[in-house]
Amino acid sequence: MTPRQREILQIFESSKALLRGHFVLRSGLVSGHYFQCARLGERLEKVQRLAELLLEDLGDLEFETVLAPAMGGLVIGQEVARQAGARYIFAEKENDILVMRRGFKLAQGEKVLIVEDVITRGGRAREAIEIARRRRAEVVGLALLVDRSAGKAAFDLPVVSLAQFNFPTYHPENIPPELAALPPEKPGS
Repeated sequence: MTPRQREILQIFESSKALLRGHFVLRSGLVSGHYFQCARLGERLEKVQRLAELLLEDLGDLEFETVLAPAMGGLVIGQEVARQAGARYIFAEKENDILVMRRGFKLAQGEKVLIVEDVITRGGRAREAIEIARRRRAEVVGLALLVDRSAGKAAFDLPVVSLAQFNFPTYHPENIPPELAALPPEKPGS
């Protein structure tokens, strides 16, 4: 593990954003590890640092607007936009589907970066990408704090993630005994 990777992991652990136990993920899968990135928002200097690192990894990628899926991408999306001097908007759930509300608009050809906290399969990120594309915006990339799929979630655009983990996930009917012995938690996404 590089010093940078250690720093990122330390930020997650010290803020209690990386939890261990028996968790039901938004995807319906079960895991012994859970990223509760909302806990990062308690210490905005940690969010600031993670956004700095994410922007470093984005390099010369040009974007005008950051679009973040709620709830997970709200804080990190806003901070990435602030540091990049970009406009910031978000999509939120309505009847369990992401939609743009509150008068947010995207122009045809507008360069949009999608920013999300954590993906396992990438469902909400895909919804955000489709929202922008339906409005004929140009989605230039996807920026993530954590890719739980370790790069296996496929997207048809550049993806940058600060951390990639492949913590095992299980279907609910196939939980290992050590997890089954713990009470399940659904901390929220």
